[in-house]
Amino acid sequence: MDRLRWGSPEMVLTHPTESSMPSLPIALPGEDGSAWTVRDSEALYRIEGWGEPYFSINQAGRVTVSPHGDRGGCVDLYELVQDLQRRGLRLPLLIRFSDILADRIERLNASFARAIARYNYGGVYRGVYPVKVNQQRHLVEEVVEYGKPYQFGLEAGSKPELLIALSLLRTPGALLICNGYKDAEFIETALLSRRLGQNPIVVIEQLEEVDLAIAAARKLGIAPVLGVRAKLNTKASGHWEDSAGERAKFGLRLWEIVAVWERLRAADMGDALQLLHFHIGSQVSSIGAIKDAIREAAQIYTELVRLGPHGLFGCGGGLGVDYDGSKTNFAASKNYSMQNYAYDVVAGIKDACTQKRVPVPTIVSESGRAIASHQSVLVFEVLGSGAVTREPMPAPDEADPLPIVNLYETLNSLTLETYQECYHDAEQFRDEAIAAFCLGYLSLQQRVKAERLYGECCDRILAIARQQDYVPDDLEDLEKAATVSYYANFSVFQSLPDSWAIDQLFPMVPIHRLDEEPTVRATLADLTCDSDGRIDRFIDLKDVKPYLELHRLRSGEPYYIGVFLNGAYQEILGDLHNLFGDTDAVHIQVQPDGYKVEHAIAGDAMADVLRYVQYDRQAMVESIRRATEQALQQKQMTIEEARRLVETYERCLSGYTYLQSGNP
Repeated sequence: MDRLRWGSPEMVLTHPTESSMPSLPIALPGEDGSAWTVRDSEALYRIEGWGEPYFSINQAGRVTVSPHGDRGGCVDLYELVQDLQRRGLRLPLLIRFSDILADRIERLNASFARAIARYNYGGVYRGVYPVKVNQQRHLVEEVVEYGKPYQFGLEAGSKPELLIALSLLRTPGALLICNGYKDAEFIETALLSRRLGQNPIVVIEQLEEVDLAIAAARKLGIAPVLGVRAKLNTKASGHWEDSAGERAKFGLRLWEIVAVWERLRAADMGDALQLLHFHIGSQVSSIGAIKDAIREAAQIYTELVRLGPHGLFGCGGGLGVDYDGSKTNFAASKNYSMQNYAYDVVAGIKDACTQKRVPVPTIVSESGRAIASHQSVLVFEVLGSGAVTREPMPAPDEADPLPIVNLYETLNSLTLETYQECYHDAEQFRDEAIAAFCLGYLSLQQRVKAERLYGECCDRILAIARQQDYVPDDLEDLEKAATVSYYANFSVFQSLPDSWAIDQLFPMVPIHRLDEEPTVRATLADLTCDSDGRIDRFIDLKDVKPYLELHRLRSGEPYYIGVFLNGAYQEILGDLHNLFGDTDAVHIQVQPDGYKVEHAIAGDAMADVLRYVQYDRQAMVESIRRATEQALQQKQMTIEEARRLVETYERCLSGYTYLQSGNP
């Protein structure tokens, strides 16, 4: 579209009047009062896809939690949060639903039981929970308790995790898988636990570890049970693809596995090698990759049986979680169910063993993500927003410089046919206005006027674009720029570190007002003084959205957002950026007539996080006391002010590291 440019003296434009400007809607669809239902919210947030069978929305427009699916017991999450705050728990709050954890363990074991029956498999399944997924004591205790009927064991990848497992695991017949790098102390501790009736299996990850195992066994006079981790050629796609293959951090090449067996045989311990283990990634989205890995590993297993005793087949982790609900091979999803996974694992192993005429092994999986993710919900409050309030359009002025004149003309020319062209023009004239201001040709008031005109152009262009079936690529930045920042009372780095570190997607939903249409496209900004402390990637259908649809904030009314499926890795990976510490946490057991608080764990106080970085509470208080005493001597403050400062300082040291809004 032809326009005059800055500095062009050829002609004088007639200013458009306000009444001549087109009136285009700038609200999102639905703000005109059209009906919005709970079903619309279910579809928008894809809750049936990722939340089934545990999470849904009731007719009051609130998220509900049903730990046993349709088998009874349901709690209104909004009411639960209100109740917990009245009990003294604070937001942000991590809510762990113990019944969901129990249900996940039951479902996993039932899936393998059905697969074993379907394929007439002659062996059994023995699952283990990798402690690294979430080491919180109450959670690991619950895993052990709920896993007892299935002889469900634990996996330790470090010496501290081994100590956890030894102190908690008392289930007869349960396995204790020892992975990770090991020294002599690690291996000796594992072997000694056999005297307690434990079943530790030390997995050789590096060739040197077999010599440590032989030496420890001879020193202690305890026969070891060992495994080997194989580096498979099969690789999954996505972030964890390097968990397998030649460049994998852990595991042995095939020639190294044979070397392990030869060293054991030479030490007269050939029968110690019992387990073949592999791992191709924590979140495997494609069932095809799992099938390929099982096929390759099963062939390795059948060949190893020819060398000597075996009996355990460890298929590692990888059983995925459908974070976006699309049921596809997208990185944030998976194109298979838990039952499909069990069927393919059992069938793949049996086919190989039948072909080679060897006995089928006991199947071991380390499906920690699939077990722990669903039981945890993080709830935080929105403190405010960066929404721009558009004031009435300024009237044209004969003294307006040319960039402002051109912006008026662009606004006046905006139609369905010209909106893309007008966007390009508005961009140029806004840039010309800024350049003129920087050169001293525009006053501050004139620059503000230009920016308001540009904002009005963008609002109207965006309103047109959102009503089209196809939006040109060059308008995508406009959509992103139009999002509103919602300031939230939490730390991305502490509570959702994978969102920042590896762009992990988690489903996020307002836990109430879901019978109303969310008319704001927002991103979330946390409390930290870091530009990375924001979330601007949200789940979509096999895609990523740059915004989350939220409701307009109401004065004096709390607005709560829930983050779901975050029970794996997030708590332990969280860090103390800006010294925001652990949140309050609570374990909930849902009952037919309500709920029961099993455990309540206070989050970090300010003194706690300061102690992590070597600050002493008493020394800090004493420093403030000395400073107030000096101020009193210099008559810079009163005794009452000094007392109030010291009391406030001490109270802060005992207080929560997050902000307190006073709600409910």
